[in-house]
Amino acid sequence: MAIEKPLLDAALTLAKAAGAKAMVFLDEVSEETLLQNSEFSEFPLVLIGPTFDVKNKRLLKLSIPRNLNLGSILNFVSAFLVERGLLGEGDSYVYVSSEAVGLRRVKKNLFASNGFFSQPQSVIQRLIEIAVELSIEGREGYPVGTLFVVGDVKNVLKHSHSMLPNPFKGHRINVLDRESKEIIKEFAQLDGAFVISPKGRIVSAGVYLEVDPKGLDLMLPPGLGTRHIAAAGITKLTKATSISLSESGTIRVFKNGMMLLEYNPRMKY
Repeated sequence: MAIEKPLLDAALTLAKAAGAKAMVFLDEVSEETLLQNSEFSEFPLVLIGPTFDVKNKRLLKLSIPRNLNLGSILNFVSAFLVERGLLGEGDSYVYVSSEAVGLRRVKKNLFASNGFFSQPQSVIQRLIEIAVELSIEGREGYPVGTLFVVGDVKNVLKHSHSMLPNPFKGHRINVLDRESKEIIKEFAQLDGAFVISPKGRIVSAGVYLEVDPKGLDLMLPPGLGTRHIAAAGITKLTKATSISLSESGTIRVFKNGMMLLEYNPRMKY
């Protein structure tokens, strides 16, 4: 649904009153309207949609999985604004959808996302969408836990070993291919991690990550298990991003040894 003018006006009023540093549009809005209105020119503008494009510094486009809840979407938005240098700790931005307007403030030590949004977002988005489906549906009625490691493949493989013959050797299966989803869901039942190239090709599955958390200075909440420690650790040792799914249904995204997102689709927030 499109964002109507009364909500745009309310968002502008709130942004000025609150001293917001940016404005974020979660639903469809006319780019022409935003660019031609001088009042909007006071703020960096972020459009959430199907594409990722940061060429226009006035109007940035960010692609986020839409099957996340609002809080998780705003976590990604906050990380993006911090990475672009548009917001810092304690700064706020206004977000507006077709139904509501709100204010979001950047929390202390919430993100360590340098380089996250320089990666092809379509691959990350696709894997999060698959993880959400696995969280809700499981596989054949049983809960599934798995781990996706994306990018910096050469170094990831240096810090890992295969737990079984590589089922993807000799194949060119890409996570962006429509028919790959069921294949991924099937092999998600294996122990170990998927290793995936920045462009989405599945390099291997059933991979054991050789991560010793001692000395890595991982900034993680207490109580996470070995899968999540490995997921965080590999992103500290390499430039990869990892997406973990626990059997409890919780999805976590890690970059630079820190957790960027935590979301359980089974829970109501």
